[in-house]
Amino acid sequence: MKKILIVEDSDMVMKILRHLVQASSLPYEPVYAISLAQAVALYDESPADFFAALVDLNLPDAPDGEVVDFTLSKKIPTIVLTGSYDEKRREQLFNKGIVDYVTKEGRYAYSKAIAMIHRLEKNQHIKVLVVDDSDMSRKHMANLFRRHLFQVVEAVDGVDAIQVLLENPDIKLLITDYNMPKMDGFELVRNLRYKYDKTDLIMIGVSGESSEALSAKFIKHGANDFLRKPFHPEEFYCRIIHNIEYLELVEQITNSAQRDHLTGLYHRSYFFNAARELYKTAQEKSSPLSMAIINIDNFSEINQQHGNAWGDEALKQIASSLQTMLGRFLLARADSDDFYVMLPGLDHEKAAAFLSKVKQLLAAEQFVINGQNIGVYFSAGVTSQLHNSLDQQIAKANEYLRRAKDAGGNMIVDDGDE
Repeated sequence: MKKILIVEDSDMVMKILRHLVQASSLPYEPVYAISLAQAVALYDESPADFFAALVDLNLPDAPDGEVVDFTLSKKIPTIVLTGSYDEKRREQLFNKGIVDYVTKEGRYAYSKAIAMIHRLEKNQHIKVLVVDDSDMSRKHMANLFRRHLFQVVEAVDGVDAIQVLLENPDIKLLITDYNMPKMDGFELVRNLRYKYDKTDLIMIGVSGESSEALSAKFIKHGANDFLRKPFHPEEFYCRIIHNIEYLELVEQITNSAQRDHLTGLYHRSYFFNAARELYKTAQEKSSPLSMAIINIDNFSEINQQHGNAWGDEALKQIASSLQTMLGRFLLARADSDDFYVMLPGLDHEKAAAFLSKVKQLLAAEQFVINGQNIGVYFSAGVTSQLHNSLDQQIAKANEYLRRAKDAGGNMIVDDGDE
């Protein structure tokens, strides 16, 4: 497990930081030091294991920020705790390459520092595109992103940016200069907005030109935000993080609306919408597509023996296991103890064989229900017959499921059993 290095000589501040870290959900092990010497010793024990550092600027054995020089020299993203704001020192710290600094002004400041580490964790999975024909300006913005652990790709003009986007469809944020050859920032934003909604791709315009209308023009063309050059790192990060968190909030709300409230799997409505797209693609490309309906054979027994509340708990545990095994396919809770699975690329034979392995693995698990270890087994109907509609394919899978249940359950019936 990666570690977070926290260096602070104040007992009171360290106590607050320990409490905040313990209360957080950081997937990293915190290690604590009260001096530069102790921090160096901790680093030497496992030099490759540090994700980030949160360090006090003034320590008894490092009164002039030497601990910052140490962590940065080891390529550890560093957040600085400082007792006071000083413009000259702030500029020096950013020039060295820190992530950010936090002034010690109460509990909120320390919570903010821990939140920055959370942000760094998330940023690792976010890809951004920097578009600017000036090498110096483009590299400067790219480096600012990299300090916060974003994945960064670059483009030299609007035409190049469109090509990069086609090659990297997972880009979440684009920041573009205004004045560029071939295609300027306005044209780029306007063209991309025909394809990407504001909740699909964040676009931020930047410019060093003095026209007051530039920001309005960028926004009118579809940009989410605008930055005027030159800008302070704090302003840059504030705008970036604000827009990223907005996007994450929209994604979270959208995702919640698509999920079954009990199990967290997709619900029926989302499944049908997504399945129709898979069905349409399979028909157009004549590619295999299997539909499976899974039913938990002994769920009624669990419900009757332990009550509805424990029945719900059983469904949550079963759904979690199915998600682990089937999550790469389109999986949804259909109704009560029925689950739908759409398996693109697999014909009925391969899909049935795969589900047989899933059935074996699920049967081998022990689910703790009302203090008892309970085994679970299921039946399934599987078909790769596309027929004339998705509804007909689902009906065929349901017919096979009924046959499996009528035959005693704990089995899979597919097209080969016709």
